Amino acid sequence: MADSDAPVTLRTRKFIRNPLLGRKQMVVDILHPSRPNISKDQLREKLSSMYKAGKDQVSVFGLRTQYGGGKTTGFALVYDSPEALKKFEPQYRLCRFGYATRPEKASRQQRKQRKNRQKTLRGTAKVKGAKAKKEK
Repeated sequence: MADSDAPVTLRTRKFIRNPLLGRKQMVVDILHPSRPNISKDQLREKLSSMYKAGKDQVSVFGLRTQYGGGKTTGFALVYDSPEALKKFEPQYRLCRFGYATRPEKASRQQRKQRKNRQKTLRGTAKVKGAKAKKEK
């Protein structure tokens, strides 16, 4: 059985400093030969200690484990400040880290039904909302 506290090696490559977005961007290679994988949360902690930044300044995504295991490759962004992260990261990633909440919206099926009901209306009726069709 594999350990969850077995050693994990992090290597970064293709390192770029992006001053416009206030961040460092890199490809991360994670070597974990004696364990299944490493969580994004643990990975953010390790990267934050490597680059002397807070955990709330690191974003990790796009992790792909090689066939056969033992090595995972992904992408990491280390922001200069938590404000920069909140400003430039996409909304869905902020939701993943718990910095934002998902916007409430109707189910996909309801949205499609509403769109198709709107097609039958013309002019100002569309603005007022889906009213009952003409009574004969």
